[in-house]
Formats: sequence, C-alpha cells, structure tokens
Amino acid sequence: MSDVITQAVTALNAKMDGGFDGLAKFVIEDEGAIMIDKDGARAADEEAEVTLTASRETFEGILNGEENPTAAFMTGKLSVDGDMSKAMQLAAVLA
Repeated sequence: MSDVITQAVTALNAKMDGGFDGLAKFVIEDEGAIMIDKDGARAADEEAEVTLTASRETFEGILNGEENPTAAFMTGKLSVDGDMSKAMQLAAVLA
C-alpha cells in the first residue's frame, strides 16, 4: 500500500464526523483505492455504490479544502461512476 493511501485513510477518518450511509470507493490514480462506509475509511478495492476517481493532486486538494469537489467534477478533474446521490452525501460528510 502506498504512503499516499495510508495518509489519506488517516486524514479521511479524522475528517469524517459520523459514518457514511453507503459504500463508496475513492480511486487515486496510480496510488490505489480507499473504501468509505459506516465504519469509516480503509485501504481496499471492492465493489461500491459509487466510485470517485481523481489524481493525487485533486484528491489532496479536496481533502484539505483547496479544491471544491463540485468544481472538480464539473471541470473533469473528478469522475463519478454510480449513484450520484451517494457521491453528494459523501461530500457532505467530508465537509
């Protein structure tokens, strides 16, 4: 597992205020995948209700608040595959 994934899991778990009612996957290009569910974030690559894919730079920007997830999606920096309502719910949990 890459250091980027390990650090991202730690940051996501610290940022999440309560669980996420669903199963989401965040794919960081060239690094790996993170699963997010009611128990928090963990390094894994499984089937999910929604998959969000971004570069390392975009993911880090979203996580530290420098990149707006909606703007990243609208400009093609973040792709969403699956249940869009779950993606929006996840964005609210991480805000």
